[in-house]
Amino acid sequence: MKFRNAVLAAVATVAVSLPNVAQAQTVTNIVLVHGAFADGSGWKGVYDELTSRGYRVSIVQNPLTSFEDDVAATNRVLARQDGPTILVGHSYGGSVITQAGGNEKVVGLVYVAAFAPDVGKSTLDQYAEVAPPPNFLPEETADGFATLSKEKFKAGFAGDTSDAVAAFLRDSQVPVAMAALGARVTVAAWKTKPSWAVVATEDGAIDPKLLRSTARRIGAIATEVRGSHVVFLTQPKAVADVIEQAAKGARSAKAPARN
Repeated sequence: MKFRNAVLAAVATVAVSLPNVAQAQTVTNIVLVHGAFADGSGWKGVYDELTSRGYRVSIVQNPLTSFEDDVAATNRVLARQDGPTILVGHSYGGSVITQAGGNEKVVGLVYVAAFAPDVGKSTLDQYAEVAPPPNFLPEETADGFATLSKEKFKAGFAGDTSDAVAAFLRDSQVPVAMAALGARVTVAAWKTKPSWAVVATEDGAIDPKLLRSTARRIGAIATEVRGSHVVFLTQPKAVADVIEQAAKGARSAKAPARN
């Protein structure tokens, strides 16, 4: 009888602990979302870093034609993930992951030099707190799309790249619908999902003061990285390190709801 009771107790202990074992598994799916004036190819260095560490990485190609289109593009990639996922957004991509992060597969958010609007707020509303730096100059055309000033592009967007790389980024810009930047989010996933933030200390598109205050407002674990707005391109290892922190930390993090 004593032996039987001991066996039953051991089985019960294992049964109770199994869910905890599952929760303790590191998240291996990463989805990367680019911002305005760019495409997903800039994530190549971060992709290489993360895949070499064993992560399964997918990259969203935002059409930048509307906020709804970009959120839909992100959700299509999330639908292909086979389990818990860390969702990463750069710049305007932060607004996209704020909305799309409500997806049940998303267990953590990483904001890389990014916006994180509250419900009812847009990407452009974030600049009401701290104005954009002087060299960040979007130029809107008659059809409602915008690209960045060619003359100010490097200083405002890619200050720590070489002249050649900055020229390529400038000449391969993806125009963004200004309406997308003015669209208000209806979900603020950072209120219920643990968040991390990369603050680019030399950012010429979003004042680092705004990046820091945003990280505080959403309760993100912030890491400062010396780099321009395209810090993910120029400092891929540092950015990948933060994403890996999220992948390891999201498994046990419990983010309280924030109003």
